[in-house]
Amino acid sequence: MGKDLRNFWIDLLQGLQITRIFKPASIVLVALLFFAPSAKAQNVYSIELPSTSKKIVRGHLALGGVDPKGDSIAVNSDYIEVKGKPFVPIIGEFHYSRYPSEYWEESILKMKAGGINVIATYIFWNLHERKEGTFDWSGNLDLRKFIILCRKHAMWVIVRIGPFGHGEIRNGALPDWLYGRPFEVRSNDEGYLQYVKILYGQIGKQLQGFFYKEGGNIIGAQLENEFQHAAAPWEISYPGSAREYTVARRDIGVMHEGVSVSHAKNENSAYGNDHMATLKKIANDAGIDVPIYTATGWGNAAILQKGSVPVTAGYAYPTWAPKGPSPFYLYKDIHHNPDYAPVSYDPDLYPSVPAELGSGIMITNYRRPTAVWQSIEPMIVRTLGSGSNGIGYYMYHGGSTPVFDHFYSEESTGLPKISYDFQAPIGEFGDTREHYRSLKLLHMFLDSYGDKLAPLQSVVPATNPEKADDIATLRYAIRSDQNAGFVFMHNFQDHMEMKDIADVQIKIKAATETIVIPARGSFTLKAGTSAILPFNLDLDGLLLKSATVQPLTKLERAGIAHYVFFSNEGFTPILVFGDVKKVKGENCVISTSGNTTLVQGVEGKVFSFSVDGRQFLVIPRSLARQAIKVNDALLFADATWLPQGDSIELLSRGIDQVPLSIYPAIAKTIMIKGAELVKTTPPSKLFSSFSIKFKTVAPAVRFERLSNQKYVLKAGVSLNGLNDLTLRICYKGDRAMAFFDGLLVADHFYYGKPWDIGLKRFLPKLQQQDMVFIFHPVSKTAPYLADFEPSEIPDFTKEDSVLQVEKVDVIPEYKARLSIK
Repeated sequence: MGKDLRNFWIDLLQGLQITRIFKPASIVLVALLFFAPSAKAQNVYSIELPSTSKKIVRGHLALGGVDPKGDSIAVNSDYIEVKGKPFVPIIGEFHYSRYPSEYWEESILKMKAGGINVIATYIFWNLHERKEGTFDWSGNLDLRKFIILCRKHAMWVIVRIGPFGHGEIRNGALPDWLYGRPFEVRSNDEGYLQYVKILYGQIGKQLQGFFYKEGGNIIGAQLENEFQHAAAPWEISYPGSAREYTVARRDIGVMHEGVSVSHAKNENSAYGNDHMATLKKIANDAGIDVPIYTATGWGNAAILQKGSVPVTAGYAYPTWAPKGPSPFYLYKDIHHNPDYAPVSYDPDLYPSVPAELGSGIMITNYRRPTAVWQSIEPMIVRTLGSGSNGIGYYMYHGGSTPVFDHFYSEESTGLPKISYDFQAPIGEFGDTREHYRSLKLLHMFLDSYGDKLAPLQSVVPATNPEKADDIATLRYAIRSDQNAGFVFMHNFQDHMEMKDIADVQIKIKAATETIVIPARGSFTLKAGTSAILPFNLDLDGLLLKSATVQPLTKLERAGIAHYVFFSNEGFTPILVFGDVKKVKGENCVISTSGNTTLVQGVEGKVFSFSVDGRQFLVIPRSLARQAIKVNDALLFADATWLPQGDSIELLSRGIDQVPLSIYPAIAKTIMIKGAELVKTTPPSKLFSSFSIKFKTVAPAVRFERLSNQKYVLKAGVSLNGLNDLTLRICYKGDRAMAFFDGLLVADHFYYGKPWDIGLKRFLPKLQQQDMVFIFHPVSKTAPYLADFEPSEIPDFTKEDSVLQVEKVDVIPEYKARLSIK
């Protein structure tokens, strides 16, 4: 036995605690025993693949378009096609008007690095036309500038043009001055439509030259929002009076306050369809002409029949519904039976594309749930496994609702006046969070394998749980044709305490064979986790028969294909290939039987191998979360990446020394600006590894107490090479507010988490004056405490209300630019 192989078996058997029994000299014998037939798994799940492929219908939808180069976008019954190939959109919602325009580009780059390929954004009418007849497209409302920046970085855009938008903004984006008019809003009344024509005309002028047919990056437009399903409160009201809603009287009977199932019969559905068609005609007349129109598809909302994609939603932690387990972690044929059904259309005619999967939630005065970050990835795995061919996040990037002339634009349903953080993957001040990194694993998979996934039909086994409280049964589905595909599984349910599902084996019965995963032994699906496993995957002519590792991405360098996978906890990494001629590996064991070759590594360890001229890398999930694909390489660092052409910027929040690895190993020189680069020992000879060392910064910032509720921030500093400074306030109370010159500039509702405030947007003022903070105590009778974990609830044993400002930190965000020459 060679030294490398011997060391591998020692590592492997130490992981299995076998070396306590066997001495290293006996490793060969143990290795032979290891490859003996394993005991039968205790939990065997069987599923049979369909004998026929799903029929894809084309040409029945009035959608699609061609750009000046002849490239096309089309929509069939199951998926979107770009240049004739299946395309899976990964849509991230980001409201340009809720973020400083000077930082738009940085945010777009963060979204791109996170794997988003389409940005969706609301055009809020009431912000742009605050005074009738006067439109404002300047500063943070400069829509055209935002679109230009998206195009600069090859990001497609879907504009949500209203007129009604909701978005938790005042009147759902309808201007106040519409309230007292002699017509119904959100109707075909001529007076209302005249104003819509003016709005759409203005939007069309702003976007001229950027539509797909003109060679631009605007590929879609959403007409209206939740028409004949939901509305927002009119804010022209009086305290204590009954609420009025932004809805025509004919539609009051089908109106909801949030995304909901709607069982009410819509007597005016034909009117709704006609209104949507009218809006499209007005948009087209204004020059708004895109290949993809979208419309709210949930809860019986009206759509543009056969002329729009009815988009779907899923919120597991809604503030408008009772607390409890949601159905969004139960697999089903989501194409035929969308979430929040019944719907107003025949779902088999359209692809299943979500627009509002809640990657967070907005808290209120009355309800303050935490959208558990670990919940988002399993929801997406379930949605894809159930048959969706797209992802749409609301919100992917948080923001701040703007203030104009001391006038607040929030919706008065108990929302913060400014904060629209939404617990999103990218927060209100641009901070990237844990689910930003975990969701990137799925986005990279879709970028590399989405074209293979989209045509595959969903197969949901009959053994799957039918109720959310069944936490003992494996939740899984398969996307496949008759022989190949992917297994989608997860072990999560909101508002439930999950347990590991151990000793599992899946048998997939195809037309000519039965595929067993894993090929040897069993796996454990850990509580709160998910996995996507391939079977009979064609890797450009090489057959991967099965694997217990998840596909991450693929690269090509110097004509050699590199396939990268990652291992999940509870799964022994095994890849099984068919008809292999030549295989060689590092830190793994390779065995061949007949025309089948099995490659096995150690869970949590890096290993690599080559098969018939193709290179494979398997890394732990923890390392995969750090990855970004840059041209023909993967870069790994526990940081935020901003790719910019031939260089890439790295942002490190609070950490002044960051390990960096590059795969494949490079012989080129790395230039760095803003930090020191030191070469280190790589985890494998296939990597190049370094340490990025920043000069430690301790910002001269003071947070001084004025009284029990009032504090003042003194920070006459500049960034001086930093990307940002984050003020982290750990407190327990009801809410907190920040002011300059008596003007509210930021606010926060306590929900058990610290308040993180990015200071760079405020530094010009902070250099001239102090920022004043006011904190308010929480009462033991506050209704939202029911949403908190026990550790997040203050101690009320001594008093009925509590305010504790416990700790304040200032966290520097370091910045360095790397280029490989």
